[in-house]
Amino acid sequence: MVLTISYVFNFVDRQVLSILQESIKVDLGLMDWQLGMLSGIAFALFYTTVGIPIARLADKGNRRNIVALAIAVWSFMTVLCGAAQNFIHLMLTRIGVAVGEAGGSPPSHSMISDIFPPKHRGAALGFYSMGVNLGILCGFIVGGWINDLYNWRIVFLVVGIPGILWALVIRFTLREPARGLSEQIEKVAEAPSVGKVVKLLWSRNSFRHMSIAAGLAAFVSYGTIQWLASFFIRNYQLTSTGELATWIGLIAGVSGGLGTFLGGYLTDKLGAKDKRWYVWFPAILIVVTTPVLLIVFSLNSYYTALCLYIIPAFAGTVWLGPTLAMTHGIVSLRMRAMASAILFLILNLIGLGLGPFFTGIMSDLLIPTFGSESLRYALMITNCFAFWAAFHYWKAGKYLKADLKNAPK
Repeated sequence: MVLTISYVFNFVDRQVLSILQESIKVDLGLMDWQLGMLSGIAFALFYTTVGIPIARLADKGNRRNIVALAIAVWSFMTVLCGAAQNFIHLMLTRIGVAVGEAGGSPPSHSMISDIFPPKHRGAALGFYSMGVNLGILCGFIVGGWINDLYNWRIVFLVVGIPGILWALVIRFTLREPARGLSEQIEKVAEAPSVGKVVKLLWSRNSFRHMSIAAGLAAFVSYGTIQWLASFFIRNYQLTSTGELATWIGLIAGVSGGLGTFLGGYLTDKLGAKDKRWYVWFPAILIVVTTPVLLIVFSLNSYYTALCLYIIPAFAGTVWLGPTLAMTHGIVSLRMRAMASAILFLILNLIGLGLGPFFTGIMSDLLIPTFGSESLRYALMITNCFAFWAAFHYWKAGKYLKADLKNAPK
């Protein structure tokens, strides 16, 4: 629970920008491609690359202290975002947030896998990953209403300061679990080098396909959620962010959170009979529900579109817990933090780095053809990549059993 709350703070600070970006765009005079860069490639490059050495430290040393320091850094940099006077200032502070957040998940994933045995690991990692959805819920609602009442600068101050205090809670109350606790392994080998972990993972065909699938699924998720508020504001001529933020926050938080948790829980149940359900289940839901999301962007009814969005918001998050569980399943104990970091490197470079950026570029390019509705069609194009993700999850199933069987101890 403590780590899940930390992940909530992570995503509040990361995703609050999306509900504020229309206000920031007007205030700082930005283009869509610049907004896409702030939440996409500029953030993702630092988030993913810094995550590798931090994960190495986590596999060797105290993971709790790393998480506490990471929270303090990203929260402080979030506060500084509110002082930005131009695009460069905001980009540099967002990079600071990315550097801090790089130290959050890999050590947390490693601790969770030490606490929970393989048969419950998907649900446990799914529960932790609900922090994504709860963070979006809190970030959208708090950010939307405070932006209406005050301005976007005050929002960054309000969401950043509590994280600094939470870092102290983590440091002085959370206990570091023993390595190999869930497997009851008393003597754990030393952490291997980064190169050995990369070589092992890339030698597993299941990981290749899972990581690409997760990257494409994240491409769709980030490319959608980052621009969803802007889509509704522009296409329905909304003049305030509070009500819209409440709608999107509740849908993404509650429906998406249930999808994240149930994705891990149900695949644990199905996977007890056949481990391939860990990748088959996400593939099936992606194929079935992506057309619904395309309909959401084609509608001209504000409330109908919001209500229909509940379905893809649920299904679009089920892949994260199972993917993490299977990635940890094919590596040894001392590789788990690094395995998470490598998965997140691929996932976030493709998803977080390119998803929002691609959608922003497409929106700018489509203006001559579609005018003020360019973002609608840019989002529809982005969401078609979901079918590609489903294909790779299905392919991963062909190799998963053998790779789990050959996992090092």
